[in-house]
Amino acid sequence: MTGLVVCVLVLAAASAYGVLQRRRSGRVRVRGRDDGKRLDPAELGAELGERATLVQFSSAFCAPCRATRRVLGEVAGMVPGVTHVEIDAEAHLDLVRRLDILKTPTVLVLDADGRVVRRATGQPRKADVIAALGEAV
Repeated sequence: MTGLVVCVLVLAAASAYGVLQRRRSGRVRVRGRDDGKRLDPAELGAELGERATLVQFSSAFCAPCRATRRVLGEVAGMVPGVTHVEIDAEAHLDLVRRLDILKTPTVLVLDADGRVVRRATGQPRKADVIAALGEAV
């Protein structure tokens, strides 16, 4: 009987954790640790956008990275002055460590000066990215 109770408790805790992780994944938010961090065109390997830049950290075997690339490309095409830059996390480990990138895809929203203003870990929704761009300007 005790084993059954422990099993039910473990399943309930794992389910609650899974639901929480799923809700947090892809949300565009402000992180205090990002305050003051900025990227320049040399680090990105591309020019900054006139209004904002969407920087996506990806890896070769990341399935959600392909969908994120499509979403960010659509947003960059819809919103004038916004560019999308994709960075291979494995090839830029120094940048990954400096920016605390823990999983792929991770999307950083940079303002026109290259400052990190928002971050999303996981696949973001198009509406959330557009809303974050409005706050980046």
